[in-house]
Amino acid sequence: MIPRQITSVLQDRLKKFPVLTLTGPRQSGKTTLLRNKFPDYNYFNMERIDHRELFLTDPIGFLKSQGPHVMFDEAQRVPDLFSYIQVVSDDRGTPGQYILSGSQSFLMNNHISQSLAGRTHISHLLPFGLQELKLQSQEINEIIFKGFYPRLHDVGIEPAEFYPSYIQTYIERDVRSLKAIENLNTFSRFIGLCAGRIGQILNLTSLANDTGVTVKTIKSWLSLLESSFILFLVQPFYKNYNKRLIKSPKLYFYDTGLACSLLNIQNAEMIRNHYLYGALYENFVISEIMKAQVHSGNQPSVYYWRESNGTEIDCIIELNDRETLAIEIKGGETFTKDYLKNLKNFPSQHDITQKYLMYTGEKSFSLADVEIIGKNDFKRFLKERIS
Repeated sequence: MIPRQITSVLQDRLKKFPVLTLTGPRQSGKTTLLRNKFPDYNYFNMERIDHRELFLTDPIGFLKSQGPHVMFDEAQRVPDLFSYIQVVSDDRGTPGQYILSGSQSFLMNNHISQSLAGRTHISHLLPFGLQELKLQSQEINEIIFKGFYPRLHDVGIEPAEFYPSYIQTYIERDVRSLKAIENLNTFSRFIGLCAGRIGQILNLTSLANDTGVTVKTIKSWLSLLESSFILFLVQPFYKNYNKRLIKSPKLYFYDTGLACSLLNIQNAEMIRNHYLYGALYENFVISEIMKAQVHSGNQPSVYYWRESNGTEIDCIIELNDRETLAIEIKGGETFTKDYLKNLKNFPSQHDITQKYLMYTGEKSFSLADVEIIGKNDFKRFLKERIS
């Protein structure tokens, strides 16, 4: 098993909370991680009918008979489980009693808020981060095209074999169970249209018109994709926190391989000349920053900055109260000083502690107050500055 960065976080939280909850997209490696790192927990998969029946026949008796360490996979399949775990865990009063995992964050969080609030720590396992893999190739196009789902790296499945089936399974299974969507073909078109808007400021009206549904429906479907860990929204950076909530976000996918499949990119060679090449590289950088923060047990703090005249910084990261990073992302391999234009124009009152430029060239160096990071040093940047 490829070691996961989040392991130490889970081990620490089990010492402090009676229940540990791990969510994330399907096929991100949750079950493999939990069963390998916590082998002393009795394991039950609640998608199995026999395992569900064991619990439903006598919930309290079943929980008490399994001892102090029990793991429930796909726990959202049995909503009553959460209430009974609350009762038994409160009686015992010790940390590390139960581990819950599930792919459907929307349902999991709904059950947790009703029954386990204050009793569980919630962590998210996303696909592999760049820091977790020893990639033989450092070619950005190949990394973007392949993506980071574990089966692509553990088993060697080709992206063209994996992603279409993944998307089909997600739509036919998870979407049907989470939302009463009548026309799945329209929803499929909607996901593809989202992939075509990577790195763009979200225009709900335009997306609704292109999909052929209402703005209200688009908001509901975006929420579904977020809760399923398909995509995430990056809010604009303002010192006034209220403005972050009322201004339009930008849209990114958690996995670039999935986005490439939705865009019908059939091999890595197609990426360099694709009209969304720059957006896909930007998505790669920002999603890696997100994964590095999430897998370190930190709340994501990624934003973007844009002025009314169109000047924009791709990524702003608030590491803490004292450190804020500004990052400009360029897909070119040849550095030019024009890449630094937006960083130079960034207002000084925002108290940026360090400015970075990420590009796909080989060399890393400093120029004035900007650190230029080449592709081979991006992993080091994630480890030293983000994780």
